[in-house]
Amino acid sequence: MIRLETKFTPIPSADLAADAATGRFEGYATLFDLPDDQGDRVAPGAFARSLTQRQTPVKLLWQHDPATPIGVWDSLTEDAKGLRVQGRLVLGTQTGAEAAALLAAGALDGLSIGYRVREAEQLPQGRRLLDLDLWEISLVTFPMLPQARIGPNTAPIDIPPPPASPPATPPMQDPILGTPVIEDPAAMLAAVASARAALR
Repeated sequence: MIRLETKFTPIPSADLAADAATGRFEGYATLFDLPDDQGDRVAPGAFARSLTQRQTPVKLLWQHDPATPIGVWDSLTEDAKGLRVQGRLVLGTQTGAEAAALLAAGALDGLSIGYRVREAEQLPQGRRLLDLDLWEISLVTFPMLPQARIGPNTAPIDIPPPPASPPATPPMQDPILGTPVIEDPAAMLAAVASARAALR
């Protein structure tokens, strides 16, 4: 299984056009030199080789789920701002129709690209991604809670330790014999019978 990295880009309202009736929409899948939460940024031209040499179409997915394609990309181009995309949702599928309605209503926060890094340069914080093999672009819901992200950079959650068990109460001692007092009558009878058998 090929492991892809992902990068989320919010869609400013000025850069998004969506039509729920036709399922067509356009915007930017990623913006150049905009650092993400990890400090990574995509360099201009990072998609040039992928867009010209890729043998299979870049997929349009729902929430990065390879089992849920929701449409097709009609156009993927790089301009001075970023990766400009024009997509068409398949309204004959339930997820595609729902995505079109949510997108037109502004309920979806952005697009996210799935890619493999071919070349990158290390920065003091993060990387500058120079050459990317683009596999898919997804419509996603931006996670509002950063701690909900699962991965090596997930903030730890403080879980309180379980309450300590109360100390065990020591058995009562016979003040004369110095032996434990047996409070259970059945256990007392068994102890007496055992003592008599030992004396025979």
